[in-house]
Amino acid sequence: PKKKFNSLRFFIGDVREKERLEYATKNIDIIIHAAALKQINTAEYNPWEFIKTNIGGAENVIRASLENKVSKIIALSTDKAANPINLYGATKLVSDKLFIAANNYVGKEKSKFSVVRYGNVVGSRGSVVPYFMKLHEQNSSNFPITDLNMTRFWLSLDEGVNFVLKSFYRMVGGEIFVPKIPSTKIID
Repeated sequence: PKKKFNSLRFFIGDVREKERLEYATKNIDIIIHAAALKQINTAEYNPWEFIKTNIGGAENVIRASLENKVSKIIALSTDKAANPINLYGATKLVSDKLFIAANNYVGKEKSKFSVVRYGNVVGSRGSVVPYFMKLHEQNSSNFPITDLNMTRFWLSLDEGVNFVLKSFYRMVGGEIFVPKIPSTKIID
């Protein structure tokens, strides 16, 4: 028989629509805010869309969480938010700042806001690994690498999920959690 989950609800919506978020966050204990536009080149060509989603969407999650007195809220970030050099990283940095500052608006409520910031999830959608594997299988001699000295931080999907879940237990509000994960040169 199918197992029924009374504690999980799934909604389709847009992080840009505050009213939908207010409805979706009623009677919710925790939120993992993972909605974001992430393609670096696309951000440079469509800056307003990234600002509306990555910054405006974060603000909507925060406001809906405060209105509905959600207990713990964690936003997923990126290593690109640390000293950003592109618009994507800059929008995620602003989102991170909004989440940390949200703890100032809680008042007597028990809501806590924190951020988890990590690197590249191996094999995830948008990961360079499947793309490089495809080029390798095609015996390509040209791999589009911007800088041979560039490094990347890597973790598996399970490591990322477990780190987020552990962060819920550790958080008191206002943290930016950064896991110790291996870094490798992109050419390696």
